[in-house]
Amino acid sequence: MDSHSRPPKLMDRVKATMRVKRYSPRTEKTYCYWIRYFIRFHDVRHPAVMGGTEVRAFLEHLAVERRVAAATQNQALNAIVFLYRHILDQPLGDIGEFSRAKRPRRLPVVLSHEDIMRVLSHLAGPMHLMATLMYGSGLRLIETCRLRVRDIDFERQIVTVRAGKGDKDRTTLLPAISIPALQQSITVTNHRLDDRLQHGGVPVTLPHALERKYPNAGVSLAWQWLFPASRPCFDDTGKVVLHHIHPSAVQRAVRHAMRAASLTRPGSCHTLRHSFATQLLNQGTDIRTVQELLGHKSVETTQIYTHVLGKGFAGVRSPLG
Repeated sequence: MDSHSRPPKLMDRVKATMRVKRYSPRTEKTYCYWIRYFIRFHDVRHPAVMGGTEVRAFLEHLAVERRVAAATQNQALNAIVFLYRHILDQPLGDIGEFSRAKRPRRLPVVLSHEDIMRVLSHLAGPMHLMATLMYGSGLRLIETCRLRVRDIDFERQIVTVRAGKGDKDRTTLLPAISIPALQQSITVTNHRLDDRLQHGGVPVTLPHALERKYPNAGVSLAWQWLFPASRPCFDDTGKVVLHHIHPSAVQRAVRHAMRAASLTRPGSCHTLRHSFATQLLNQGTDIRTVQELLGHKSVETTQIYTHVLGKGFAGVRSPLG
């Protein structure tokens, strides 16, 4: 059989289908990991000759032997369900009972405003600005990394988060304190763009098929990353492009800042977002507004912060006051 007429490999089909359905690159990477793991666990048998029994055994292995978290086990299950439903066209149906990973209920780590200010004092430049936005706007780390010039509205003081978790757009607060640094960042971005245009014009990465619709978008100021990577890279087609900063670089900087601030409960980038939520609730902001600003699908997710504040008992007071 000629190589050009061979059917695409299973994992190539998985990737192609996820891109058609507009799954995020992170979800694509995660699903591919679990599908490969599932296949290797069953001695590289093709999933088409397996079914519910093999899936159940795999999930049991994750819970009992690997002792993964509940969210991790659910993630693996979602990846395998996607494989059977959308790639193999043979939905699994009921796979029967299997050991569920335990789901311990832990309250998120939150910091006081004073602690956050101490952390920020140990950051500088873009890292300081990104941490300020995670705390002042309630952004997730990846949402902060993906900000473009067009997402900042100085006049209305809002930040637009595009294709956030669940591929949904939302708007949130733009803290006034970050406006001068953002304006300076956009000025620097414009200068760097002019420099790139004079040396061949390396475009930024663009979402989905936007490049075909707007060929010049990649070299327009509006579409530039606010926090670009330090150097260009190759995209999936082999084209040289400029991507946003890698989240791991920001995570490292924030962790170092938290250690330098000598916190009793050091956290992570997500701690800044948690602290945004608790500060708003502490100020009396209604929980539905906080839900919208955070981009939570369910208000139940947002309610965890009321327990952090000790306000989850509908105003009931102790007999001792």
